[in-house]
Amino acid sequence: YDNPKEVGADRIVNAVAAHELYGGPLIIIDFGTATTFCAVTSGADYLGGAIVPGIKISSEALFSKAAKLPRVELVKPPSVICKNTVQSMQAGIVYGYVGLVDYIVNKMKAEMKKYEEKEPFVVATGGLARLISSESTTINEINGYLTLEGLRIIYNMNKNI
Repeated sequence: YDNPKEVGADRIVNAVAAHELYGGPLIIIDFGTATTFCAVTSGADYLGGAIVPGIKISSEALFSKAAKLPRVELVKPPSVICKNTVQSMQAGIVYGYVGLVDYIVNKMKAEMKKYEEKEPFVVATGGLARLISSESTTINEINGYLTLEGLRIIYNMNKNI
């Protein structure tokens, strides 16, 4: 990473937990305020990643910036081709993020081939991980406690220092 001080603590904590639990190489997706993607090698090197606006922020932006679009519940709609505004927004948000996630993960996997022969394991965390992973073709596992697990691991590593 060009400037390690720029890496968010949440990304480091998730990387520590994921590497401890799953080994490597890894791609970690955190569906939080921002949706973050992190690449970690088998040797626990943090390579970097990508950051996009979170799902809730994107949904709220539509509601607050577009005069006639309502606030919508973030749930999977019955189809992609919808016949009302609420479901159309849900389809765009949910399936749009599924496409975004799968595209970024596939690009990261391709770039990680210069560091690793093995295919990266993809773990997702955060409040909306289940919503997106239900349609994603790239997410291998959901771990809703990844950040807390990382905090525990780091605490245990440092408590004897």
